[in-house]
Amino acid sequence: MTTDSDVFTPAAALGRSLIWAEEFTAPVAWGARWTGDRSSAYRYCDHNPDDNKLDWLTTSAVTVSNGVATFTATPAGRTLENGRQAWHTGLLTTEYSAEEFRVRAGDYMETRVRLPCGTGAWPALWTWKDGENEVDCFEYHSDNPHLLELSNHVNHAATYYTDVDAIGPGRWVTIGTALGATCVEWYVNGDRVFADGTGVGPAWSAYPILNLSLCAGQYHAAPCDPAPITFDVDYLRVYR
Repeated sequence: MTTDSDVFTPAAALGRSLIWAEEFTAPVAWGARWTGDRSSAYRYCDHNPDDNKLDWLTTSAVTVSNGVATFTATPAGRTLENGRQAWHTGLLTTEYSAEEFRVRAGDYMETRVRLPCGTGAWPALWTWKDGENEVDCFEYHSDNPHLLELSNHVNHAATYYTDVDAIGPGRWVTIGTALGATCVEWYVNGDRVFADGTGVGPAWSAYPILNLSLCAGQYHAAPCDPAPITFDVDYLRVYR
């Protein structure tokens, strides 16, 4: 979707170089660059009854067209271990791929996404490795339509960021995270909106994860009908 004129160095990336990017100009490189059918963050690798999720992963839930990756969630016809009905949905992680790219302390990671409209939608860009090292660059729940959740689970800091002009169902928004050793900083449409003052530590590294989860209803509303729910991603870029 982006053109050459859209490629720029954001203020948060000054002094860094673009070292890795996914522009979604070609079909997803399953196995080589991305994994979509499992994650060590999920108890059963391809599905997860924990964390208020209805997810059952399938690579067919992520498609690419016109420079945009679309994650589509649909009822799966499967039952999770907790008895809830699962939804097939999509996840992209570099974990288990041939490339196994990891973001590291000091990197700046940025994505441009179109936030979903459907009840129960839970898109996110986050990181994971070895059962920890999680930083949530953003989480979004459609029942809080103008709010992003920004969290550092490594050294425990978080905030809710609200912007009725920039954040909402169906809107495109650019979200970036500077993963500093002593301070993680979050950016929305180029503006710094939160700095945690705790950071991730100098030796930190983790795999990026882009995904669309479905809420099970404990903390946020679950899907109210079987209509597909979609989440669009324009790009993911990492500067070092």
